[in-house]
Amino acid sequence: MRISLAVLSLAITCGAVANLASDEITAGGGTITVTYGPGEIDLPATALHKWVADAAEAVSTYFGHFPVKEVRLRVNIGPGRSGVYRGTTWGRDFGSFTRITVGEKTTAAELTDDWMMTHELMHTGFPSVEDDHHWIEEGLATYVEPIARVQAGQLRPERVWSDMVRDMPQGQPQSGDEGLDRTHTWGRTYWGGALYLLVADVRIRERTKNRKGLQDALRAIVNAGGTISHDWPLEQALETGDRATGVKVLSELYAEMKAAPIHVDLAALWQRLGVEQQGSTVVVHDDAPLAAVRRSIMRKPTS
Repeated sequence: MRISLAVLSLAITCGAVANLASDEITAGGGTITVTYGPGEIDLPATALHKWVADAAEAVSTYFGHFPVKEVRLRVNIGPGRSGVYRGTTWGRDFGSFTRITVGEKTTAAELTDDWMMTHELMHTGFPSVEDDHHWIEEGLATYVEPIARVQAGQLRPERVWSDMVRDMPQGQPQSGDEGLDRTHTWGRTYWGGALYLLVADVRIRERTKNRKGLQDALRAIVNAGGTISHDWPLEQALETGDRATGVKVLSELYAEMKAAPIHVDLAALWQRLGVEQQGSTVVVHDDAPLAAVRRSIMRKPTS
């Protein structure tokens, strides 16, 4: 989650570290400086280091390098709980700062399966935009996070497609919806943004005969300086991405969805991609019309 800078001074807390020292992690040309809040946790420091390092590796893999030079990461310890929660990332004048909480009873398996750290660090790879466009910030982190983990060898593609089939419907417009820029519900912010990016990814690959995809657009935005540390108009980011792909999918799709409740025919999309839900699992079909697109979305680029 990303929130406005107005509350940053109230959100940063300081305290003595109990049983955890500070940590520094380098990945893809970036440095993550980790400090810990007070408390104890039922895990060795090496497990926490790996958790952050794996997330940084996934982000670096997707963008080709870590989007920003420096990130400050505050890990608070949650008493009496397990799991990862309360992740928030800030940018602009404060560079890049992430705060996240780990329950003191968290297991190593929970850290391995965690998505939130990667989600938060993904925010560094897109410029800060106006509040009406918060959906693209959260949608990007939601859509790209599991793909990046697949490309880094941390997840299997079938699990990601299964999760998308289950969760993407949450991004569809409901009664009273006025488009992505005007409807600020949780579902439309996170999954509506993810739905926009999924459709954009597929359209880009269709129009370019699978030579380009959303990943090319997002890498170009970062390489042009469009990171969390800088304010950009959304249109500038989309136009930068469109130039990199050679097609105007991002801008055209935004024009369609920004102020209108566009419903995506997900059933048809899954069928074209060759993704079939069978009970609690997904079966993929390599004879589907867009099977090559499906595979390319998850494939790590060669350069």
